[in-house]
Amino acid sequence: MTFAYYRRLALALCLGFLIFAPLSAAHADPVDDALALFATDSFNDTASAIDAIGKSGASNSAAIVTALAGGKLFFDPATKTVYYRDAAGKLIDAKTAAEVAAEPAGLKTVRLNNRLRTLVAAAAGSLDILSDDPAKRRSAANAVFKSRDATALAAVDTALAKETNNGVKEALEQARAAIIVTFAGASEADKIKAINTIAGRGDGDAAALLRSLPADIPEAVKTAAADALSDIEIKQAAWAAGQNIVYGISLGSVLLLAAVGLAITFGQMGVINMAHGEMVMIGAYVTFVVQDVIRTSAPGLFDYSLLIAIPMAFLVSGAVGIAIERSVIRFLYGRPLETLLATWGISLILIQAIRSIFGPTNREVGAPSWLSGSLDLGGLSLTYNRIAIVIFALLVFFALLLVLKKTALGLQVRAVTQNRRMAAAMGIRTDWIDAMTFGLGSGVAGMAGVALSQIDNVSPNLGQGYIIDSFMVVVFGGVGNLWGTLVGAMTLGIANKFLEPYAGAVLGKILLLVAIILFIQKRPRGLFALKGRAVEA
Repeated sequence: MTFAYYRRLALALCLGFLIFAPLSAAHADPVDDALALFATDSFNDTASAIDAIGKSGASNSAAIVTALAGGKLFFDPATKTVYYRDAAGKLIDAKTAAEVAAEPAGLKTVRLNNRLRTLVAAAAGSLDILSDDPAKRRSAANAVFKSRDATALAAVDTALAKETNNGVKEALEQARAAIIVTFAGASEADKIKAINTIAGRGDGDAAALLRSLPADIPEAVKTAAADALSDIEIKQAAWAAGQNIVYGISLGSVLLLAAVGLAITFGQMGVINMAHGEMVMIGAYVTFVVQDVIRTSAPGLFDYSLLIAIPMAFLVSGAVGIAIERSVIRFLYGRPLETLLATWGISLILIQAIRSIFGPTNREVGAPSWLSGSLDLGGLSLTYNRIAIVIFALLVFFALLLVLKKTALGLQVRAVTQNRRMAAAMGIRTDWIDAMTFGLGSGVAGMAGVALSQIDNVSPNLGQGYIIDSFMVVVFGGVGNLWGTLVGAMTLGIANKFLEPYAGAVLGKILLLVAIILFIQKRPRGLFALKGRAVEA
């Protein structure tokens, strides 16, 4: 062996290192290793690739997994390069995350079977747990809680170690507890601790998890699970009662809106207005027309359509009410039976008129974006449109109370109600007051139609569904008393929601009707009887 031989050998080794070192480094990259497995078109290799890409730390790991789940992950059989298509439809190089200018020919889709789809779902959850978005992390933690996938335990522990958001941290701890309590290798003490964490969640998912525990678990764990389940069931019963009260207040607000106008026409004027429900219907159709005009002429105003419809519905329904009073009702004062028959006939005419104009089918009234969604409060779920109706009903009630108590019109209405002849002798135009009062009650019914258009079908029969309930509220609360109408509406709404789960919707309403009839036998003037010289006489 000469020196020249060793020099040539060293040179060859250096050249070999220079040639093969980059290749070795490339294969040492976990992202490259994962992508290479995707390009083999083998289910087993794809399973390994899913696990590898989740652990690779690549910034676009979530995008790759999402694309794989959606059948949008491809590979080039010639070059083994992996691509995915993003939400915008652009083809992205999975290694560089750069958009591909010219799409290669012959791309093949990375195939999935049912086993791989389960792995993809688990990988997506694990990646979301480490997302920068707290909402995604919470959602992923809840998904892990439901799946109890033991392979996600490492990702949950990693996320818990760096989590700073208290709400997300609590969700992660519950997800970890769900895995531990079903993990065969966990100790008895760890399982009992996990059960206590799950009990803190207190919802249906926690109860379902505890019920699904196998029967052959240690006695101490079984006892802890039974105690936790009992606590959860007590809490759920309390939340269910609270939810019924909330639903009842929501229904009571709807009844209040429908009945408060009737409380004026029936209570203050003594007119049995069977066409009151049709005033509500007219308000709902005004809302439909306003939205239809906005959709075609000014779409940007759609979110304000209900605010525009409220005064429009008041004016249109009020004008129709004044027209009815001037053309029919004023000839029938003091004859309640004739008034009932006449207004019933008017209601049929209005229903047919609406059918002729808009057709017999339901009309779509959209919800503005600010009324979409719901508010979760503990175990309660409140939709924004229901919350808005409760607030709107109270605003209408107090505005009406203010009008009747603090304005000249309200003073004259009360004077005419209590003693028409004396009011006329004092110079009050009783005919004008009658028309304005009937118009006010009809206008309020029109505003109720705006609110009901958000929770009920807008059809010619809309008003008929509320007329009986409205009379029940007014009679139960006390004819002519607005506070009685408020208490009556809320009482009937809450009682109805507590009866429905046990008796059903129809039987529950019948039971309420019977109860009101019995109540009226004892208190003919309702909860809050109207006082005045005319009434007492």
